[in-house]
Amino acid sequence: MSGPVWRAVAARAASLLLRYPDEEVMAALPVLRAALDELPAAVAGPLREVVAYREGTDPGQLRSTYVELFDFRRRCCLHLTYYTCGDTRKRGEALVGFTAAYKRAGLEVVDGELPDFLPAVLDLSAVDDGGWRLLRDNRVGLDLLVEALGRERSAYRQAVAAVREMLPPAGPAELSAAARLARTGPPVEQVGLEPFGLVDTTTLGGRR
Repeated sequence: MSGPVWRAVAARAASLLLRYPDEEVMAALPVLRAALDELPAAVAGPLREVVAYREGTDPGQLRSTYVELFDFRRRCCLHLTYYTCGDTRKRGEALVGFTAAYKRAGLEVVDGELPDFLPAVLDLSAVDDGGWRLLRDNRVGLDLLVEALGRERSAYRQAVAAVREMLPPAGPAELSAAARLARTGPPVEQVGLEPFGLVDTTTLGGRR
C-alpha cells in the first residue's frame, strides 16, 4: 500500500477508535481490524490494542468510561486547541483557522462538533493534506494528550500515539512548549465559544 493510501486508512482507523463507541462505530470494528493488516507495524500495532480493548469490553462500560475520560477530564480533551489556548479568546481565533481548512477541502464537520475535535481532524486528514497540517501545527496538544492518557492507563493512548507516529518528530520548540504546558496547564479565561461551535453539518463524521 502506497504512503498516501496507508496514511489515509490509518487516519480513518484512528478517527473511529477515538470516537464515542456507539453502535455504528462498534459495528465497524471487524472491517477496521482487517484494514490494519495493510499498515506499517509501528502504526498498526498501537491501533490493534485499541481494537482489542473495544472488542473485549462490555459496550455499556465502554461508553461510560469514554464519557468520564474525554468529557470530564480536561487534560484528556479531544479538542486540540484547548491545550494551547484553553478557554480564552485566542481559542476562538484558532477555531476559525480550523474551520477554514475544512472549507478549503469542501467539507464541513457534522454533529455540532467543534472543528478541532481530533476524530474530525483525522477524517479531514484522510482526504486532504490540510488535516495533516493541522495535526503538525498542534503537535503539542497531541503530546500532552498522550501523556495524560498514559497517566490514566487508558488504551486510547495507543490511538493518539499511532497518530503521532505518522507525523515528523517534535522539534525543540514543541518539546519546550509541551513541557511548559504540562506544568502550568492551558490558559484560563472564560469566554463564550458558541459562535465557533455552530458548524453546519454535511459530510465529515463527528462524535455522536
